[in-house]
Amino acid sequence: MPVKCQTIINIIEQMAPKGLAEDWDNVGLHIGDPSSDVNSILVTLDVTMETVREAAGLGVSMIVSHHPLIFKPMKNIRADLPHGGLITEIIKNGTAVYCAHTNMDSAREGVSRVLAEKLKLKDIQVLNPDKVEKLYKITVFIPEDHADAVREAMARAGAGWIGNYSDCTFSVRGTGTFKAAEGCNPFIGQVGELEHADEVRLETIVREKHVERVVRAMVNAHPYEEVAYDIYPLVNQGEKLGLGRAGRLEMPVKLRDFMDRVKEALNITTLRYGGNPEAVVKKVAVCGGSGAQLIHRAAFLGADVFVTGDLKYHEAQEVLTMGMNFIDAGHYATEYPIAGEIARILGEALAKEESPVAVHVSRINYDPFGYY
Repeated sequence: MPVKCQTIINIIEQMAPKGLAEDWDNVGLHIGDPSSDVNSILVTLDVTMETVREAAGLGVSMIVSHHPLIFKPMKNIRADLPHGGLITEIIKNGTAVYCAHTNMDSAREGVSRVLAEKLKLKDIQVLNPDKVEKLYKITVFIPEDHADAVREAMARAGAGWIGNYSDCTFSVRGTGTFKAAEGCNPFIGQVGELEHADEVRLETIVREKHVERVVRAMVNAHPYEEVAYDIYPLVNQGEKLGLGRAGRLEMPVKLRDFMDRVKEALNITTLRYGGNPEAVVKKVAVCGGSGAQLIHRAAFLGADVFVTGDLKYHEAQEVLTMGMNFIDAGHYATEYPIAGEIARILGEALAKEESPVAVHVSRINYDPFGYY
């Protein structure tokens, strides 16, 4: 049975909330209807005519891309021009397109986190923690004999996390009063009579990205026809997120050997580097895609080498001037691992919903650069 496009969007935005995107970016649903049915998904870095045809051949009804299909403002969509022709083909095929770009870069399990794990880094931290996750307090009033069921439902939906502790709640018993009007079907009491009910006031902390899901789970598990609850924004700061990651190697290695590890992990045969191949590497900073803006941050954190893509000539010189080595493994190679991670998370989430929707990773999306 297919799922709605909005269901796929919700799963992606649990992983990479749109609020994490840079102001200049364009993320979200670029083409399609959130209420349309999705029977299979293609995950890719780029939406090209080749990947659109691949999607059509697989019978895919939704493409999930890292790079935006529509980035710069468009004044027209002409089928006789390359970009307009691409958009026209997508619309003709009835394919939805969703893009998660810089929000996926800054997400907790996003592009650079996956890259850092591929390189087997330990004690991974955010390289440029310029975003803070918002936190909320949800308070709900529950009849005593249903308190545990509602508490469990909210926790399963993501509520109650404080650091590495889960299921964090506080509850107190009290008396709730209410009077059901005509047409109501009260769980407790009679229409038109004031009811005094033994209730539990349950409160818990929720990350912003989980609020909607937690509220939905809470209401579904609650026995009352009308659920009384409050949502409060908190001054407390949540997890710090942002671009890039830094970590350490389990054992120091020479830069030469670390470059071999990078090539093997990213399935590439060549890369660009700067520095002394015999230099000892202990601490590593990474930024998938284009990470030149994080050079100074990597040096500040004491990285022995910075792994990224798209470094320009003078940026490379700047890295070396700082006494730091660099590895430019390419934009494509440093980002491509996220496609598999997105597919894995979508597959696991859809399996929980007992949905047979197939998730494919593009087999023909490729690095536009060749090496001779």
